[in-house]
Amino acid sequence: MGLLNDAYDTLRVRQDEDICFVTLHRPQAGNAISDGLIAELAAVLRACEGVAKVVVLEGLPDVFCSGADFNEIQARFEDGRPSREQDPEPLYDVWQRLACGPYITIAHVRGRANAGGIGFVAACDIVLAQSEATFSLSELLFGLMPACVLPFLVRRIGFAKANYMTLTTQPISAAQALQWGLVDACEDNSENLLRKHLLRLRRLGMTGIARYKRYAVGLDDGLAAAKPKALKANIAVFSDPDNLQRIARYARTGRFPWEAD
Repeated sequence: MGLLNDAYDTLRVRQDEDICFVTLHRPQAGNAISDGLIAELAAVLRACEGVAKVVVLEGLPDVFCSGADFNEIQARFEDGRPSREQDPEPLYDVWQRLACGPYITIAHVRGRANAGGIGFVAACDIVLAQSEATFSLSELLFGLMPACVLPFLVRRIGFAKANYMTLTTQPISAAQALQWGLVDACEDNSENLLRKHLLRLRRLGMTGIARYKRYAVGLDDGLAAAKPKALKANIAVFSDPDNLQRIARYARTGRFPWEAD
């Protein structure tokens, strides 16, 4: 599969016939989203087109994805690099590829999915979760907002529930996520749950999957329509010096904005 045979710094990729397993692998950073992870995942998803009919996206046992890499943002801010280097479009494009690509995408969630991690979850066609998984949007704690996540999350669970997650910043359980439709199936043994789904999905043909995905995407152009507003809002909050100061302080000290020095 071309690029699927390459070595990656932030991912672990393996191929099982026409199924591609992609594991986010930044254990020292809580599986945070770095520029490198975005670039590598985009390359893998492009390489899967026409050769994979299912893409399984996984995290680590204790954390699926913790969101933006605050250490990377801190370094840019404290080095005085321009905020425009924080470009949200490549990540939005990765999520759009997960949602619209010519393959079935499965998010297999164990542990914690937070902030931008919810974007990966909401973008996938099927979401399978371990019973102990949790889901949260913490952005407003730092004056941010899940601007690019929301088009994907609203598409999956509706505005009211996405709004509730955004405003409360509190994690919800896998059982609650299942009830709300963010998760499609949940078991204590999520590995077995994934295996059962793949046994069925292996029977589908690649051409039929690609044709269906094109049709389904054509029924709803909401992700493409929302993109300019989402990027603009994301750039605004990540260009705010006060927000960047809060992020840098948290990355440096572990203290939240309301906690004293």
